Amino acid sequence: MTVTARKAYVGVPRDSLANFHGNQLVYVSWDRHLLFASASIFCVSPQMTFREFVENAVAPIVAPDPDAAKIDWHEVEWLKSNEPWVPDFARSLAANGVGHKDQIRFRTPGLDTLAAETR
Repeated sequence: MTVTARKAYVGVPRDSLANFHGNQLVYVSWDRHLLFASASIFCVSPQMTFREFVENAVAPIVAPDPDAAKIDWHEVEWLKSNEPWVPDFARSLAANGVGHKDQIRFRTPGLDTLAAETR
């Protein structure tokens, strides 16, 4: 069914950076781990170091996975905007080029016990 608007629709995004009081949204997903149905979203300071982000935000979220305790975070394969990426753990998210609503994915080769079986 088609819809005819009576007046111009003006959408106001509620997830714009200005609405987060100095914080930003960052999506994170763990490839080949089906315990997590979708990316997790974090509201964090862009000045937080990548190490703090991993230790205080990401690691606690993935902890229920049986593989989580085996992760060597410095051996993880990282992707940002679906491109290979090597973060600097000592620098801030902003200095690592992580912006508002960016998605970071990570892979842990050899740790995929909850992955879908591939044939």
